[in-house]
Amino acid sequence: MRLYLASTSPARLATLRAAGIEPVAISPGVDEEAAVDAVETERGRPLDAHELVQLLAQAKAEAVVGDDVDGEPIDGLILGGDSAFLVDGRIHGKPHLPEVAKARWLEQNGSHGDLWSGHWLIDHRGGRVRGAVGRADVATVRFATLDEAEIDAYVASGEPLLVAGAFTVDSLGGPFIRRVEGDPSTVVGLSLSTLRDLVRELGVAWTSLWNRV
Repeated sequence: MRLYLASTSPARLATLRAAGIEPVAISPGVDEEAAVDAVETERGRPLDAHELVQLLAQAKAEAVVGDDVDGEPIDGLILGGDSAFLVDGRIHGKPHLPEVAKARWLEQNGSHGDLWSGHWLIDHRGGRVRGAVGRADVATVRFATLDEAEIDAYVASGEPLLVAGAFTVDSLGGPFIRRVEGDPSTVVGLSLSTLRDLVRELGVAWTSLWNRV
């Protein structure tokens, strides 16, 4: 059984590999801002964190349906994922700019926030869509208190610029996190326990995805 990862996230790829799964990674090419804007316009209100990550996880998975990989149709399960960090009721995605990353760290320094990760799993066995399931998971992240020199050095490393919430738990940012309440892999952007549940809902044995030696 193959798992196709509709994501370019190195963290999600590494998480799956550590769990014994070598996925086929495919770039979904989704215009995330346009997708969110369209739904918010239709609903006449901003999406909450749960809705946001599920919308984008589903959009990414569905974007690769029908794609070929090395000339062969997709035959297996397609996984889309997305993450957002919620601090004091405000959703923080990827900061992109150093000044934005620093401002967010000054806000969350010594405090806490909720990391939401969305999952959408499409059953594409036999080269066609047979069903789909999805769920979002959340973990609370409690931060250490950093001095400004540490924040500046971390921002200058570039790591916080391209991750939701401007931090990682599995790299340079790990020492700045005091505690994670919830599935730790959720903070990386992919809850392995949630993914296992979804795989089983589609009638697939989790261990059938193990393909790393």
